[in-house]
Amino acid sequence: MTVHTTVSSPLGELLLVGEPTSDGVSLTSLSMPGQRNAPTVQGSWMHDPDRFPEIARQLAAYFAGELTRFDMEFTPGGTDFQRRVWSALEEIPYGTSTTYGALAERLGIERGRVQALGAAIGANPLLLVRPCHRVIGADGSMRGYAGGVRRKVELLTHEGALQPTLV
Repeated sequence: MTVHTTVSSPLGELLLVGEPTSDGVSLTSLSMPGQRNAPTVQGSWMHDPDRFPEIARQLAAYFAGELTRFDMEFTPGGTDFQRRVWSALEEIPYGTSTTYGALAERLGIERGRVQALGAAIGANPLLLVRPCHRVIGADGSMRGYAGGVRRKVELLTHEGALQPTLV
């Protein structure tokens, strides 16, 4: 069975999708409005916000600046390669960023496979909680983020990895 709910955030309504567990839910997807390849609620899914209070609490604490690392159950998905990349994303500290090249080097991925690394990052179903937004271009540019580059900048600014721009 698949359950879902939405929670409000500074980034818009976040869609949380998961599988029920004895003490709540194992998160399978966290997406935001306008996200590339975001799941859409299916008729067979059950709307069950009561399964998500701990995840909602952690997200609220993150946006309030009170939480720097999420501690929630995820349902593994993806290929072995994707899971290896996603695991490395979880090790990028709050308030920092890394480059695609540095991440590839850390994982022992050959230079010619950096595009595969980018594809694995782009396939991350757990935006925000598995911090793919912390990976940037070697020149400091904000490269592809499924939730949109504007949101990537907002998240990195929120975490202190980027300075706010004065307009």
